Amino acid sequence: MTQLPAARNSREVHVADALEWLATRGVLGGCSVLTSLPDVSETGMSLQRWRTWFVDAAARVCAALDEQGLAVFVQTDLRRDGAWVDKAALVAEGAARVDARLLCKKIVCRRPPGSRSSAGAAFSSLLVFGRGRALDHALPDVVPDVLVDPGPPTWVRGLGRDACAQALIFVRRYARSTATIVDPFCGEGMTLAVANALGFDAIGVERNRKRADKARTLTVSPDAIVTRVPSGASARRR
Repeated sequence: MTQLPAARNSREVHVADALEWLATRGVLGGCSVLTSLPDVSETGMSLQRWRTWFVDAAARVCAALDEQGLAVFVQTDLRRDGAWVDKAALVAEGAARVDARLLCKKIVCRRPPGSRSSAGAAFSSLLVFGRGRALDHALPDVVPDVLVDPGPPTWVRGLGRDACAQALIFVRRYARSTATIVDPFCGEGMTLAVANALGFDAIGVERNRKRADKARTLTVSPDAIVTRVPSGASARRR
């Protein structure tokens, strides 16, 4: 089992293939994962080949969890040839291969409610998986089922700052042994920056060197982070 890393609020970004990196690390002790698996348009693969790769990637991410860790995927369905590709179902297929269970599902709006979808859905599915564990029902969920305002992303397909923060608040509440957040497809580093702002260590993997360089330096002020969403009230920023 790999225990990573020792120092608090540290950040590592590796320029590497995510699945190869995971294969060399084994089980990531003291870690949880927050990531978005790449869309077919980002891979250069045929749709069928991408489906196979996508399911395998989800399985490998879940296989890297220890018994206390959580894997959070944020995925946006797409339309191809007049039919929808359900990425949540593909993630669940991969997770089932390694006996990871779906523990929670939420919705992240990518556009205002009431928007119509075109090539991609106007919302993302936020999916939480664990291996050999369940959520503690004595701890009421503090994250809304529908996140209407995801906050600003670093790029058009990126996860918004506030949605990222809410996902990590969920991890902190239900995976208390997690000291490090891993994003094996970290892009420009929003997950890493928000994780650091919330007091986690962070590890990212990115094949593109320019994006990896941005992921090393992106910062998010703790004052900008939405730390709770009270019922019937506006979000408060810490």
